[in-house]
Amino acid sequence: MSELHHYEIPGFATQSGYTLDVKLAYKTFGKLAPGGDNAIVIPTFYGGRHTETEFMVAAGRSIDTSKYFVVIPNMLGNGCSTSPSNTPAPYGRGGFPLTTLYDNVLCQHRLLTEHLGVKRIRLVSGFSMGAQQTFQWGALFPDLVDAIAPICGSARTAEHNYVFVDSAVNALMLDPEFKDGWYESQPLRGVLAFGHVYSAWLFSQDFFREKLYRQLGLNCRDDVVKFTQRYFLANDANDLIAMARTWMAGDISANPRFNGDFDAALAAITCRAIVMPGETDLYFRVPDSAYEVAHMPHAELRPIPSKWGHGAGFGIDPADNAFVDKALAELLG
Repeated sequence: MSELHHYEIPGFATQSGYTLDVKLAYKTFGKLAPGGDNAIVIPTFYGGRHTETEFMVAAGRSIDTSKYFVVIPNMLGNGCSTSPSNTPAPYGRGGFPLTTLYDNVLCQHRLLTEHLGVKRIRLVSGFSMGAQQTFQWGALFPDLVDAIAPICGSARTAEHNYVFVDSAVNALMLDPEFKDGWYESQPLRGVLAFGHVYSAWLFSQDFFREKLYRQLGLNCRDDVVKFTQRYFLANDANDLIAMARTWMAGDISANPRFNGDFDAALAAITCRAIVMPGETDLYFRVPDSAYEVAHMPHAELRPIPSKWGHGAGFGIDPADNAFVDKALAELLG
């Protein structure tokens, strides 16, 4: 296991028209084979960093770090890679530009191919926004990637999903201490409001009705709210908004390669794919995944039969992990 490293990309041109000196934070596990052909990429998810993503390579999981070279690149905006909280003026804090899935994956591609010497990627797999980046990898670089496994995510953010994310962001921004992103100290009430809104969507109705939160050591629904709020308190408010804007702009066809032709972007994913939405996920719905799979040449729809809502892909429930691992093992096999 390596320490956290940073790969610098000076003068990176974002899709939104800005030029940023990007620092891409990443962590690796295992060793790259002499032929450079044993890499696995696991992008991070909303509010998460490499540390929160390491459950994908935990002992007993299907991704064997003694066999594969695993790279976890931190998403732009997450506080480790270039973000509002660590970028100098004029683009830091409230001045941080939109960074897209396309921006993220182009930076990750340069990291792997130009810096790490990767020649072949056996698998790209991620949870939530990590799944969004996974779809983008498959569309942009199908000749480099053998297989993808998006978990509880989508290739394009649905309108209803957009409204949910936007409502949480607006709850945060209503805090007078937010000051349009130019605060000197964290707008605590705003982040707590954001977490409260988010908590209603993170898990499913079945999760609450059957009190599955007790498996997390929580006693009641209010504990679920506090659980979610604590998670987001570990993030800078502007970073939360930057990642949310990336999420809301999520569309693997919104780039010069596909010019908004979503079906063409899906058809470009010619590698093998197993797409795993959560059956009770309130963000990324199974019908959206079904549409995506129907337009991908070598894809299979395999919903996770879980009552944990979006949490089905978060590495919490052993049964959900086993379901995901079976698919990953098939793709790696």
